Amino acid sequence: MNIEAVYEQFPSLKSDNFVLKKIEDHHFNEVFEIYNNDKVFEYCGIIPKHNKDTVRSMIGHFERDYNKRSRVKWGIFASPDPDRLLGIIEAVDFNQKVNAVTIGYFLSEAHWGKGIASEAVKILIDFLFRDVNVNRIQAEVMPQNETSKKVLLKNSFIKEGTLRQATLWAGKGIVDLEIYSILKEDYVK
Repeated sequence: MNIEAVYEQFPSLKSDNFVLKKIEDHHFNEVFEIYNNDKVFEYCGIIPKHNKDTVRSMIGHFERDYNKRSRVKWGIFASPDPDRLLGIIEAVDFNQKVNAVTIGYFLSEAHWGKGIASEAVKILIDFLFRDVNVNRIQAEVMPQNETSKKVLLKNSFIKEGTLRQATLWAGKGIVDLEIYSILKEDYVK
């Protein structure tokens, strides 16, 4: 795994339609719009944040976590309007022993159903396989989250199974999680 491709300098990733880049302080209103919406985190282990000061400090936490090499949160932006945050996509748990990483994503409700998450996942997996040279990318999904499962399946992830009552998620208690993955050999095909 080429972890330096991730952490040497913050990677900005692009397709024709979208840019994945660092979330800055001036994106506060859009970050708040996402975190303040209970629906966005209905199937997620994140508790919505309704306090503006809490959300404002979170943007600093994104940078802190990046500098600690524990996670990378990219903002998802449309290429024609590269300063309007549409959602967030992240890579966490870089496991160098088995050459694997976990991804997650969420969009502002105003941008649901437009294929944005599917394309953002494609951009991220291209980067993780080509530049970071990971072998396995996985995602954990609550069984009820049909939309997220479609995003993963559209990107050639395979459902591996269900971990029953396996994880404690904030605000949800102990939950079942479906595990989806894509291996580099699947991606190359």
